[in-house]
Amino acid sequence: MSVSGHVTIPLKRAWYSWSPRPAELVFLPLGLKITPVLFSTRLGKTSFIEPRRQPVRFGRHSIDNALMELETEFAGSTVALRAGAREPFAIRGEWDARELAEWGARFWLCLAISADGAETIRHDGGRSAIVAKIDRRFVAIVARDAPILVSGHETLDALAGDLEENGYFHTGSRSEAAPVLAMRFNMEMTRRGSYAAAVADSEDMAIENARAALEGERAALPALHGGDGDGALDAMRDIVGWNTVWDATNHRPYTTVTRIWNLGTFAVWYNDQTYAALLSGVFDADLARDNMAAAHAGATPQGNIACIVTSNDAWVDRGQPPLGSLTAWLLYQRTRERSLLDAHYETLARNQRWWRANRDPEGAGLLSCGTSDVGDALYKSTHFGARNETGMDNSATHDEATYDPATRTLSTFDLGLNCAVALDAEMLSLIAGELDRAEEADEFARLAEASRDLIRTLLWDDERKIFANRQRDGGFVRSLSPTSFYPLLCGAATTEQAAELLRHLDDPATFDTPFVLPNATRDDPAYAENVYWRGRIWPNVNYLVWLGLRRYGFAEQAGRLATRSYDLFMRSWREDRVAAENYNAETGQALDQGDADPFYIWSALLPMMAVELAIGFDPWEGWTIANGPDCRIGPLLSPLGQVTLERRGNVVSVCRSGIEFLSTDVHGRLSRVMWSEGHFHCTVETDEACRLTLAQVRTDRIVEARLAGSAIPVASSGSDSATFHLPAGPGGRMLEIWFSHDER
Repeated sequence: MSVSGHVTIPLKRAWYSWSPRPAELVFLPLGLKITPVLFSTRLGKTSFIEPRRQPVRFGRHSIDNALMELETEFAGSTVALRAGAREPFAIRGEWDARELAEWGARFWLCLAISADGAETIRHDGGRSAIVAKIDRRFVAIVARDAPILVSGHETLDALAGDLEENGYFHTGSRSEAAPVLAMRFNMEMTRRGSYAAAVADSEDMAIENARAALEGERAALPALHGGDGDGALDAMRDIVGWNTVWDATNHRPYTTVTRIWNLGTFAVWYNDQTYAALLSGVFDADLARDNMAAAHAGATPQGNIACIVTSNDAWVDRGQPPLGSLTAWLLYQRTRERSLLDAHYETLARNQRWWRANRDPEGAGLLSCGTSDVGDALYKSTHFGARNETGMDNSATHDEATYDPATRTLSTFDLGLNCAVALDAEMLSLIAGELDRAEEADEFARLAEASRDLIRTLLWDDERKIFANRQRDGGFVRSLSPTSFYPLLCGAATTEQAAELLRHLDDPATFDTPFVLPNATRDDPAYAENVYWRGRIWPNVNYLVWLGLRRYGFAEQAGRLATRSYDLFMRSWREDRVAAENYNAETGQALDQGDADPFYIWSALLPMMAVELAIGFDPWEGWTIANGPDCRIGPLLSPLGQVTLERRGNVVSVCRSGIEFLSTDVHGRLSRVMWSEGHFHCTVETDEACRLTLAQVRTDRIVEARLAGSAIPVASSGSDSATFHLPAGPGGRMLEIWFSHDER
């Protein structure tokens, strides 16, 4: 992996776990790598600690480089590694051989130092340091204990070959300078060890700073989520942190679907990448931008966004359900940065128009999956290629569909795809409105409503009282999936239809399995197959159904789905640190079926729902803050920057930089929360009386306050806060407070 010279990376991620070898530390601006290499004499083999080849248990990982920790098993021995940067140009690492399956004198750990653009890498024996000079800068690496020896090699593979061929007694590769220098330690003499590296503009300073980092405190990482939903936000952080890597082919950082799969030097599925943007945006707006840019780098001249682009292939002949506008709008709700919308609007609008122009062969207004006559991708012009467009590749909902070579589409109207396109048009209308593109906002609003009308009338199976895929010639497909609930997501379901959907949601014969939501109903033969989309639970699907339930005001059902999703996730996460691509609907197991990846990015959507029950961002309700059981969540990103929510004793408070700015004892939640210069407003979603305090607004600064249009007085309060007592009344009332500028 060539990583040299990328000087524009933020300093907080200059040292990072960028490579496919997660234990490898890379200083990206200079391309310097510190690669732990294990050697077992019993096996006569080496390990670069690659999760594709041996077990790796991912521990905590901050979004920046404050802490990275993992544990690996090799040849029966278990080694834990940990690293963290105390300041941008210095990092401290350590190892701990927790279990040894052979005599420690025969189990070795090497720290291999290499850099593609290094002028020299040499061992300064007098000062017991490795020093590399790269692009006029110096990097020094020092260890707490002197290595048994320092060996030199042309490549990392040559180091592995030397160990495997010559064993640990060999001294013939001892060296003072080489393209790769390895500091060798055995686990008898240094079962626990530490090292540090520093970058400076002189060799002496680099060594001095490295020694200072070595003597510094161990890296620490405070918990992000305690109490109700314990550990949910922490899990999201760790999954995003570990899956954020460097794409050396396209010279960019991005959060990959999983750092375990081997699909070339990079791989971007469109939907998966937008979920990565959504999840990373909870912590870091810049990383969210990186992920959105990676997602939309797959935009084609035809107008669609490629289903998948890897270093080996590009599926430009097909797309994926267009969820990018939903992600862009949610990120805007969180950041309030119009530039994020403006950067992606054109690509998203072209994609929406492409779907309608290319996947409606009979002009019915409803879409079918297909594969266009462009490119030379794998599976082009096949039934399998066409159903890739749903993202649910082997779903039983495709079993009755046939592929029509003339139209290059499947014979069915796909419910999930049509709901996604309708939602996309709605989100594009909101985005266009925010960007002052009124005509396009109207255009997309009309398209969204036309799609909703067709979904509610033509894709509703009145006999079964549920939405379903349908053949273009009229007959409904027998098999169902949770896409039957997607009309809630896009707003297509009538009140009566929504009530019927709730009945199906709670039916143990179909969707109410021990662990929800299965991607085949329990009465479908496909359910028992338990293979990929045939019966298993998928986090992204649970998330979209959850959004739909919230949209229709089904708070109880949405809360139950979020809680059950969190519980399902935590079964595999707490003990095994597994964040699975999908789960068994009967047992909740993550890895009972060999096709499931154990550390997949969208698994973080399961704990995300638990976070968003307390504080989150809704496409229609904006920023929401809810009261409930005691908990503490944050910091996480908001329109006011990094904030922390705390609920204690039926009072919820929100702090910024450790200072409270809002508190309330509302029974329920506040939605559409907006705070701008001189103005605060929100919707109070309770019919009970409650109190709300603006903790950093003095009483004498209040100009006016109105609840549902009626003036309300400010109550007596402290000198630096203003409290309002909100009387009982109907839920959904708008509270607006205006205040003057603080001249202190």
